[in-house]
Amino acid sequence: MHHPSAIAVVAVFFWIFITVVAVAGMMYDHRKRQLALEPLRIAIEHGQQLTPEIIARLVGREERHEELDPRLLLVGGIITAAAGVGVALLAIFVSLVFPPYHWLVLGVGIVAVCVGIGLLIASRTLRRGGTRRPADDAA
Repeated sequence: MHHPSAIAVVAVFFWIFITVVAVAGMMYDHRKRQLALEPLRIAIEHGQQLTPEIIARLVGREERHEELDPRLLLVGGIITAAAGVGVALLAIFVSLVFPPYHWLVLGVGIVAVCVGIGLLIASRTLRRGGTRRPADDAA
């Protein structure tokens, strides 16, 4: 009871969804940048005197100087690893319905567990050594 055409349709819709999400994100960033530059354009049209500080503040992107909280990585690692275990367990049930695909589902679960473990390691590393920015190393 294999339906290759149904699987192909699901695969096509998956990639269409990924494309739509990616393009929507790019459009959002572009529009956000346009709105950020709008005051600069209006000031130039009205002949306002613009200092380099004002231009840098209007054109420059926001820089984040806060440190990464290791607890957030810990929570993300726990959730991701647990979801990976759940997906890996789902492979048991997939093997009953679509036997050839249970290896694929098991592989996806294992990848999620590995990502979760990586987040847990990153959390422990940040807790142990603190956070340092690359600029701190150059000084």
